[in-house]
Amino acid sequence: MTDPVFEITKAAAFDAAHRLPAGGPEGSPYARLHGHSFRVEATVRGVAKPPVGWVGDLAELDAALKHVAEGLDHGMLNDVPGLESPTLEALCVHFADALKPRFPGLARIVVSRPSIGESCAMAVS
Repeated sequence: MTDPVFEITKAAAFDAAHRLPAGGPEGSPYARLHGHSFRVEATVRGVAKPPVGWVGDLAELDAALKHVAEGLDHGMLNDVPGLESPTLEALCVHFADALKPRFPGLARIVVSRPSIGESCAMAVS
């Protein structure tokens, strides 16, 4: 029998302002400065490793995810390199790029705006 594969997930929240750059739908309200409360989830996939018998340290994943989220909290997303067009998709890439070096088993990032029922999921390879 092969070793079972598990997924561990942690979540963090942040609030930030943004606007979509010119070139979007004409007259779009997204071009105006506005803000959201965001939630981000990071999932690491792998087999349970000895001696502890876990995929990874959830506290370590939690701290790393919160650190990245804190860097965006109460800021202007458009001012962050790589987020000049701060879509949910771009936010997924931002979190994946920040976490992947430390968590090679990173498998999925989900960024959502719960108050308006929107989310985007990215499979990380």
